[in-house]
Amino acid sequence: MQWVSLHFLRDERGVTVTEFALIAPVLTLTLMGMFDLSYNMYAKTMIEGAVLDAARDSTIESYANNPAALDGNVTDMIHDIVPNAVLTFSRSAYTNYADVGQAEEFTDTNSDGSCNNNEVFVDVNGNGLWDADRSQDNSSGARDAVLYEVSATYDRAFPLARLINLDQEVTVQAKTVLRNQPFNFQESTVKTGNCV
Repeated sequence: MQWVSLHFLRDERGVTVTEFALIAPVLTLTLMGMFDLSYNMYAKTMIEGAVLDAARDSTIESYANNPAALDGNVTDMIHDIVPNAVLTFSRSAYTNYADVGQAEEFTDTNSDGSCNNNEVFVDVNGNGLWDADRSQDNSSGARDAVLYEVSATYDRAFPLARLINLDQEVTVQAKTVLRNQPFNFQESTVKTGNCV
């Protein structure tokens, strides 16, 4: 009887299967995590490339006055990589590159850092209000610098997210500044106003 139990203790048949059964879940999770990370990095790189390609295309006259065609071109490029991505586009026009993301200027008479108490401001975008961003939304003219932003939202390619409590959706954003071609003269809407 003792000989039989020693025989089973020394028997190594089936050890490989047991070891693989212990290692397989960890290996599978690691591989899925690497694939998911790699896919998302690849998708982000391709989306940024599509936006930069759109920036180059915008200098061509056929796209200069046709933002829908430019958006369609970017959509086609992104859907080649991430077929189910939901895309959103935004444009903000500025008179020049230095204005991108800048607030409208105002005279801070009370030195509180805010545009208020009837202080005078320069209404660059012509909307009658002081804005922390002087952009002209969805309208641009000749020679304007246009901040072009694309956001792509898509489901993860691998089901790993549910296992480690990550969001199932991934959102990737890319942006670039385009320069409109000077097919017309640049128009100015600059006026002054008073802060509320």
